[in-house]
Amino acid sequence: MRRNEERVQPMNLEVTVPTFFRCPISLDVMKSPVSLCTGVTYDRASIQRWLDSGNMTCPATMQPLPSTDLIPNLTLQRLIHLWSTSASADSHLITRHPAADLLRDLRSTPSPALSRLADFFLDADNDEFEKNSLIGAGGCATAVVAVLKQNAGQIEILEDSARVLAVILTEDCIEESNKKIATSAFFSDLDGSVSPLFLLLKEGKTLGSRIDAARILNAILSSIQSSDSDARASIAEKSELIPELIRLIGPLDDGFGKEKMDRTAIEVGLACLVGICGVRRARVWMAKNGIVPAATKVLAADVAVAPAASAEKALKLLEAASGTSEGRSAICASANECLGAVLGRMMKVGREGTESAVVVLWSVCHLFRDRRAVEAVAEANGGVTKILLLMQSNCSPAVRQMSGDLLKIFRVNSKSCLAGYDTNTTHIMPF
Repeated sequence: MRRNEERVQPMNLEVTVPTFFRCPISLDVMKSPVSLCTGVTYDRASIQRWLDSGNMTCPATMQPLPSTDLIPNLTLQRLIHLWSTSASADSHLITRHPAADLLRDLRSTPSPALSRLADFFLDADNDEFEKNSLIGAGGCATAVVAVLKQNAGQIEILEDSARVLAVILTEDCIEESNKKIATSAFFSDLDGSVSPLFLLLKEGKTLGSRIDAARILNAILSSIQSSDSDARASIAEKSELIPELIRLIGPLDDGFGKEKMDRTAIEVGLACLVGICGVRRARVWMAKNGIVPAATKVLAADVAVAPAASAEKALKLLEAASGTSEGRSAICASANECLGAVLGRMMKVGREGTESAVVVLWSVCHLFRDRRAVEAVAEANGGVTKILLLMQSNCSPAVRQMSGDLLKIFRVNSKSCLAGYDTNTTHIMPF
């Protein structure tokens, strides 16, 4: 019997379980139903064990899995919850949900209550319907945001609050409507709500707490409508924010005198910076606070630390920096390192990342004709060849035009351009 259930009196009642409520693997009633790309639904714990064992097929159909993403089946979850509630009533079972009492403890003893609340949301055994109900009908997220604001000077309470909110905003089992409830709780007093996050980014005792603060901030920025430039600017123009986000994506001391980079910190830090780079003043502050060397290190990092998605964001930030005089100065001051990293990742990211890379090269080499930048690209191994191949690819007209401008600078001819390019593919030379 589950620990949160109490039987009032023993009764010999047989409850018939609908077949589609049972997991095809464990044959038990599903606690957290999730669907594979094949359309078959399993209990999360069971299918996760199957996948963690190295299996790449659907257990029920044995079809190969092109994707192992697990999509919460919230409709089935509600049906199971309604059925179990009815079955419990018929069986004289009383179900207690201890998390419901935690909200009452937030004002008097916030730290213990917040810690238990985070554990409740992270526990895969807890009912996902109850988790969502606690946020939607229970007002959990609104209450935690209030605690965050009221305890702005107490780092430990801020860390506990941020942990709960980060879980709510990032866990797959939380419905999007409830995530919107969480982010909307910040907008009633945006300045007062985000200031504690800035403090946590700066003074958080652990990297995890700083990452939690950045995750919340990224969720807030993502929820701001593109037309609401004032709300975005009110966050972006906080002087203490940008240096801390740049510090978050940078290398850390591993305690043994060596530097290391954290993949999660890079991902969430870059996401926040991209979210505010549309504000002009923020772009200038980024350039002044070292976004160019920081983004260069991300591009030069191993793909296990900075995969294509992170590299694409780093290129986007360099594109934003190249639109400012401060940013261009920083790029050209370390042209060999920065532009070498740009060329190294230019063909290994998505279309948007590739286009950002071309804009960076075009800005410093063609638009402003910086000699250091031109020499760095000309001397880079295969740099001009990549620009030529990009021009011949299915790129946008603007990128093709910028690539053509760059090739004219380097006076491309078939011998110099393709000497080191080993391929049987025939390319049409533009000149």
